[in-house]
Amino acid sequence: MKIAIALFDRFTALDAVGPYEVLSRLPGAEVVFVAAEKRIYRTDIGALALLPGATFAEVDRADILLVPGGPGRQAMMADEALVGWVRKIHPTTQWTTSVCTGSLVLGAAGVLQGIDAVTHWGAMTDLAAVGANPVSERVVIRGKIVTAAGVSAGIDMALTLAARIAGEDVARAIQLGIEYDPQPPFDSGHPSKATPETVQVIAELMRQTEQAHAAA
Repeated sequence: MKIAIALFDRFTALDAVGPYEVLSRLPGAEVVFVAAEKRIYRTDIGALALLPGATFAEVDRADILLVPGGPGRQAMMADEALVGWVRKIHPTTQWTTSVCTGSLVLGAAGVLQGIDAVTHWGAMTDLAAVGANPVSERVVIRGKIVTAAGVSAGIDMALTLAARIAGEDVARAIQLGIEYDPQPPFDSGHPSKATPETVQVIAELMRQTEQAHAAA
């Protein structure tokens, strides 16, 4: 089973690495990180970098395609190398997936027209703009298209997908193997649970980050 995870500048680390930790443990899994060039790609804050094993030109099919998200979503959606590759690979997949704002790349590639999907709560308007039907769920499965909400939801998505592919026993074993037993100290992981002040702080931070990336 060939699993292709897209990389681009300023991707969000857990969007890619969280699902990788799950999907790489599937029986027969062959994971490759793919990007426009074989060079280092740094995360959104620049402290972590990954080196892809293949270029977009070298990968023409995948059983599972995964697109992570990141800040600077307008740049991601306008990245024709990335969007064009997703458009090319999607017809070959058993599963086309995204985490966080990676769904906007799927949308820009024309994959989400009229389809229920989710993204980070702060980007739901952008998701509607690319033709999707935004729904407020942590993981959304519609046919072979699987989208996950923000960042940490990618782990839930990958475990859900593992159960579909290899059965619940395997998925449960993978969950135990990575000791994924979330017990957060605060119940503020979604706008419906967080205080208005917390939502405002994060929304403003996201706005500033988007502006900084747009100006870069």
